[in-house]
Amino acid sequence: MGEEVNKAQIPPVKPHFVLVHGMSGGAWCWFKIRSLMENSGYKVSCIDLKSAGIDPSDANSIHSFDDYNKPLIDFMSALPHDEQVILVGHSAGGLSITQATHKFAKKIRLAVYVAATMLKHGFCADQDAKDGVPDLSQFGDVYAFRFGLGGNQPPTSAIVKKEFQRKIIYQMSPPEDSTLAAMLLKPGPVLALKSARFSQENESVEGVPRVCIKTLNDNVLKAEQQDAMIKRWPPSNVYVLESDHSPFFSTPFLLFGLLVKAAASIGYCI
Repeated sequence: MGEEVNKAQIPPVKPHFVLVHGMSGGAWCWFKIRSLMENSGYKVSCIDLKSAGIDPSDANSIHSFDDYNKPLIDFMSALPHDEQVILVGHSAGGLSITQATHKFAKKIRLAVYVAATMLKHGFCADQDAKDGVPDLSQFGDVYAFRFGLGGNQPPTSAIVKKEFQRKIIYQMSPPEDSTLAAMLLKPGPVLALKSARFSQENESVEGVPRVCIKTLNDNVLKAEQQDAMIKRWPPSNVYVLESDHSPFFSTPFLLFGLLVKAAASIGYCI
């Protein structure tokens, strides 16, 4: 007979966090959070979606959400079948992690929405757009649009103009971080994002715990929009940050603490 394995000798499993940026961002957005996590012994992967970060694709050539989100789907596909991760999505990255949850529920231990679009089936109805699409009209003409399919067609990409970025997205963040962002933000494929729709027949997403981190001073995804999405698709926990739309810059230590707390809530060793 073999000797019994002493469970006390088995090293505890720490979570693998997979961080997904929002529109116009990139893996670079998470540099503070990644540093905090890795210095604490956690495994971290930061994804550049198609046309974002160092991905060379032109946002104006990306017309479907499946194409835009392919880097995350490919990453999830490549994970060992017995590995589970914690998916973290910021802003429009909420759509990305929801699609991944529809496709890879068994590989996802927890989904965390940070100031994020949290819609169970994407943009399937007018109410989805009302709750999940930022309305920046109060700030004036803030978007620079590009029309890759021609001027008589809907815009294919958009970016918040530089003169509005700090006021809208980073008003509580350190100036050096908003300066970095102004240098690295890229047009996001708005046509692809608006096409995000996920099967209403797939209920496997209900087996994946969700946590929402609500940002109270958010000028992009207003608090009432976040509340509406929480009410329509209630997560298991809601945490609150006194933050702008970019807590990875404005409150990195608090955001890191909430991510670790969320992991602990589902039984991970922290």
